[in-house]
Amino acid sequence: MISLPEAFLAMPRWWTEGGEWLAGLPAAVDRQCEMWGLEIDGPISHGSNAIVVRVSRDDEQLVLRMSPPGPDLPEHARALRWWDGRGTVRLYDVDLPRGAMLLERLGDSLLDQPIGDAMAVLGRLMRRLAVPAPADAVSTAANVSGRTPQLQADWERLGKPFDQAQLTEALRVAKHLSHTTSGLAANGDFHADQVLRGAREPWIVVDPLLYRGDPECDLARTLLTRVDEMADGAEIRDHFATIVSEAELDPERARDWVVFRALDYGLWGLAHRLTIDPERCRRILQAFVD
Repeated sequence: MISLPEAFLAMPRWWTEGGEWLAGLPAAVDRQCEMWGLEIDGPISHGSNAIVVRVSRDDEQLVLRMSPPGPDLPEHARALRWWDGRGTVRLYDVDLPRGAMLLERLGDSLLDQPIGDAMAVLGRLMRRLAVPAPADAVSTAANVSGRTPQLQADWERLGKPFDQAQLTEALRVAKHLSHTTSGLAANGDFHADQVLRGAREPWIVVDPLLYRGDPECDLARTLLTRVDEMADGAEIRDHFATIVSEAELDPERARDWVVFRALDYGLWGLAHRLTIDPERCRRILQAFVD
């Protein structure tokens, strides 16, 4: 059986849930390989809640991704099937009850690239994914409408962790972000850690979530994953401008999405006892709200 990486075992998610699944994961990988006729042929990598095992079948190099079964997996599978390789990893098979996906094998992470180059790639991918979305995809505007009524209550409950001006601005921009005329597809889980080097396309997105509406809905997270490398607010805004230009976005609406999502995610992170990401959200908010 495989040995799980210590860094994966230490992920915060397992502090409160998933212990039984984690304990049975090595045996589950063996069963899935037998079911799909796979041979393990490389090291294991991981994210925050999934492992990726390099496998082969009939001389074809693939990866087996295993994550806890739950509502996210069908959404990821649906997104991959719908984009069907357009800027996204190819899905060869899926076993939803077991949390297994068989995927195209990709290369190094975009996180390893210089930050300026990475921001340009993210912008181009944001535009590449922005094709007409299915009518039944969840709306980015509906996400804002559903979350907005909770923001002030969460802010107060958590001890007013962000400036009043930042909360006020997030609530202001939410009024128009809760409406959109765009019917384009948007990735609701978009950042450099989920973009890998490909062969058929230079860079390919993994683990997307399919929304309909504003392509820039997750632009804040593209900044957040590299913000520690940005010296100050001016540099944050410069990298924001690169994404906006490459993705051909409306700068004002893109800025408003960054403000809303930075405050929203910052509050969520604090509620879930995260420490680093809320501070990153604070830096992003300070760059865009006077």
